[in-house]
Amino acid sequence: MKIPELKLNTGAKIPQIGFGLWRNTSEKECKDSVKLALKAGFRHFDDAQVYDNEQFVGKALKEAGAKRSELFITTKIGTGHMWWTDVIPSFEESLKKLQMDYVDLLLLHFPVTEQRGAAWIRLEQIYATGKAKTIGVSNYTIKHLKEMKNHVDIWPAVNQVEMSVVLQQPELVDYCRANGIVVEAYTPLAEGLLFDNPTLKELTKKYKKSVPQIMLRWCIDYGVVALTKSVHASRIKENLDIFDFALDASDMKKLKKLDKNFRTNWDPTNVT
Repeated sequence: MKIPELKLNTGAKIPQIGFGLWRNTSEKECKDSVKLALKAGFRHFDDAQVYDNEQFVGKALKEAGAKRSELFITTKIGTGHMWWTDVIPSFEESLKKLQMDYVDLLLLHFPVTEQRGAAWIRLEQIYATGKAKTIGVSNYTIKHLKEMKNHVDIWPAVNQVEMSVVLQQPELVDYCRANGIVVEAYTPLAEGLLFDNPTLKELTKKYKKSVPQIMLRWCIDYGVVALTKSVHASRIKENLDIFDFALDASDMKKLKKLDKNFRTNWDPTNVT
């Protein structure tokens, strides 16, 4: 199975689906799920300092004998480590936990008002060392990105935000595309709140796929990276089984009507 990739503004490529590690804090469960994801075909793993499991991910990948050159690893600087003096030491600690010399993508996890400007300078410095092959942001709105525009030496390659068929954020997606930023969608299944939605259930009959598969495929056809998570072998395998079909243009229009600007996580809209 060939997982499609999107080209980043650095020239690197990012797999269009990744295995998310949020809430996966049990050592055994985390390690087992990472190994199951590897077996299923995932090579893109999305982690963060605040997930408190980088050390488990590092151990699992080592134990599984995964080739580092075949992996795409993301971690994020947590809000508690975004101070000028904390960014680099916390990142070095993340590398130790992951048992890696570099990450493929390093993000600022949230646009913290007092800290994001200086923290981004630190990410630029890390990028210059080669220990982060690509740098980007998470939970940034158009306002936050515009603020960066005239104050950074390196433009973010990625903006990871909450996104699903009920939170499509078309203005943000258009802005990012116009400015060479790849959008990543976290919580693309909207916490399971849409699994009984009539429109989605109708499409399951047409495509012979489950509602989660339809929602993940929507991300692919929308042109964003989907980050999905599970600790169950069958669901992990199912989440990756979305590359043998594509949604028709008419069905993408149907799904566009589901957009309600509905969030299940933190909202950065009013962060100054």
